[in-house]
Amino acid sequence: MPPLLLDDEEAVAVTVGLRTATGGAVAGIEEASLRALAKLEQVLPSRLRRRVNTLQAYTVPVPRGDAGPGVDPAVLTTLSAVCRDRERLRFDYHDHTGAATLRTVEPYRLVIWGRRWYLLAWDVERSDWRTFRVDRIRPRTPTGPRFTPRDLPDDDVAAYVSRRVSAAAWRYRAQVTVHAPAEIIADRIGPAAGTVERLDEHTCVLRTGADTIETLAVHLGLLDADFDVTGPPELLTHLRRLAHRYLRTITSSAPQ
Repeated sequence: MPPLLLDDEEAVAVTVGLRTATGGAVAGIEEASLRALAKLEQVLPSRLRRRVNTLQAYTVPVPRGDAGPGVDPAVLTTLSAVCRDRERLRFDYHDHTGAATLRTVEPYRLVIWGRRWYLLAWDVERSDWRTFRVDRIRPRTPTGPRFTPRDLPDDDVAAYVSRRVSAAAWRYRAQVTVHAPAEIIADRIGPAAGTVERLDEHTCVLRTGADTIETLAVHLGLLDADFDVTGPPELLTHLRRLAHRYLRTITSSAPQ
């Protein structure tokens, strides 16, 4: 094929795409992506290689199959640079309702959840960790000043962000005392389904949720352990209905 002429942004986009593909983002093309990546990185100028390395170093993938909105590569480059350089960032942000706010943050990591990009950052005005969808971020310039890095809220950044993203969509939430070891329950629910806190050797507290009461009840049933729950009222009502339904089924199916 003839020589391929790429501008800086195109070269960065192709290289990042190939690196992502070698990790299995698209099944069946990992080996070909790796060969193409090796050839491209041999001729990539050092200034562009540094941009690519920065973007990769501050990006944490969480595999999932959801489709997501497009993200401006220039925004990704800006965010990865401020993560690397530990510079404060101001940006305009539109939440899921469309409301606009001006945020000032200390940026730490870019995380891929499915095909959506998120920025994990310390919100300066709210004095707390926040997760922002990158497609809703419009950075302001200049950046800075530099900040002293804080301890991350979790050693597993991908799991932390996936929990926050999932929890943000929950319509119903429940705090459940489960009569089983915390390690076993954490294993069963996965990082996106809630948080587990150890009470003692045989008991833990599960904080979980779902978009519907029916789904939440299913999640609890899949724990395969006894549990105590005090709310929400809609969940208690639904669990009573299920208990009566199952009891009636068992009674009517018993041998005569």
